[in-house]
Amino acid sequence: MIKIGITGSIASGKSTASKFFAGKKYPLFSADKSVINLYKKNFFKKKLIKKFNLNKNKNIKNEIKKLIVHDKKIIKEVEKMVHPLVRKDMTNFPKNKNLFKLVFFEIPLLVENKLSNFFDIVVFVNTHKKIRIKRFIKNGGNHKIFLILNKRQFSPNKKAQVSHHVINNNKSLKNLKNSVKNILNLYE
Repeated sequence: MIKIGITGSIASGKSTASKFFAGKKYPLFSADKSVINLYKKNFFKKKLIKKFNLNKNKNIKNEIKKLIVHDKKIIKEVEKMVHPLVRKDMTNFPKNKNLFKLVFFEIPLLVENKLSNFFDIVVFVNTHKKIRIKRFIKNGGNHKIFLILNKRQFSPNKKAQVSHHVINNNKSLKNLKNSVKNILNLYE
């Protein structure tokens, strides 16, 4: 089994690239989906409510976002709670590891969290910042949150240095698909 980590800056298209990589043939772990599932679990919501004195009748994730906008230090505290749980999900994925030649992991903060050694191959999806901002806002995000989250990530150059492959995702979906296909051909 070859473990392939896919990373990229916020709104770079790493989720789309990951889906192209895995297709219907290979398992795909998404750190973002793991976080979404965490926010649905009562034990986690209770921890957040207690830690940040939140209203339990409101949308907890939105309440956390509001806190982050007002105090950037909050994101570090949230990450300390989230990252160990996501890492546990990641290391347990997939249950039947030996059945697959390739297994894909979409991890936004792969380089920042020093996870490169967990993977046999690291792919970095790189996109110009202006394009990423437009995508983020188009998908319901706001500019201020984008800037806060973007500052938490390493520069594209640093991510590219520790990656085996770099996909430049500044053009069409067809170009992205072709780039993914070229890399897949090396390992299938």
